[in-house]
Amino acid sequence: MFSNPISVPPPTLRIVHVDDILPHEKSDGQRSLPLMERIKRAEYFTNPPLVGELTNGGYVLMDGSNRHKSMIRLGFEHILVQVVDYESDFVELGVWQHIVADWNSQALLAKLQEIDRVELRAGWDGKAVAQILLHDGPVLSIHAGANGLQERNSTLRQVVANYHNNATLYRTPLTDPGQIWSLFPSGFALVMFPGYQPQDIIDAALQRAYLPPGVSRHIIHGRALNVNYPMDRLRARLPLAEKNQRFQDWMRQQYAKRSVRFYAESTFQFAE
Repeated sequence: MFSNPISVPPPTLRIVHVDDILPHEKSDGQRSLPLMERIKRAEYFTNPPLVGELTNGGYVLMDGSNRHKSMIRLGFEHILVQVVDYESDFVELGVWQHIVADWNSQALLAKLQEIDRVELRAGWDGKAVAQILLHDGPVLSIHAGANGLQERNSTLRQVVANYHNNATLYRTPLTDPGQIWSLFPSGFALVMFPGYQPQDIIDAALQRAYLPPGVSRHIIHGRALNVNYPMDRLRARLPLAEKNQRFQDWMRQQYAKRSVRFYAESTFQFAE
């Protein structure tokens, strides 16, 4: 695990073609539609999606599927990304837990039992596609009678879609039920996912066996935020190589003006 913040290298930022990026998860329509409206009005592109470079020259999208999808729908040919090395110590792969709120456990379980190939079993099982901890105590494991990655992830997408479409969904890295029920009083179920390896993410992208939105969680030490690159430069009808040359010139100016700062602290960010 990464432990030396002083050694974090500068971020590798690059403008790439939107079609060269392969997502590993479905985008979230509830998030991407309002995001599209913000991008339409934005003067600057602030937070680049995270990608890992593939051996075939393309990229696997680690984080930022809604930004990527929104840019495609808005007709952008290119997008600014941060390229990270999946094999480095500066990348940690985890999962988000899902807190399901503003619905009820009976309706949730009934919906899950309607899904083909899904079986609910009492108790914890590490081989399950997910676990559900209900506020009133029982733990249930969700099993998918599926062959291969395509069917397994398809079933998992249906599981998440059932509560995503009917309840309020909160993502959290927390796993302590006491903390969760205290912070989210309307929550009645905690859905927990198994750990993934980088190859699982790459396979999901290459095979288009997408995970549900908001399951994988990539922690990047040295992530670039608030880059504020002018949107009109991304929109410009220029060859990709020329766009990248102009971007690198712009980056050198930011370093010269001391506009780039590194913060080693772990932080909590309260959104506007």
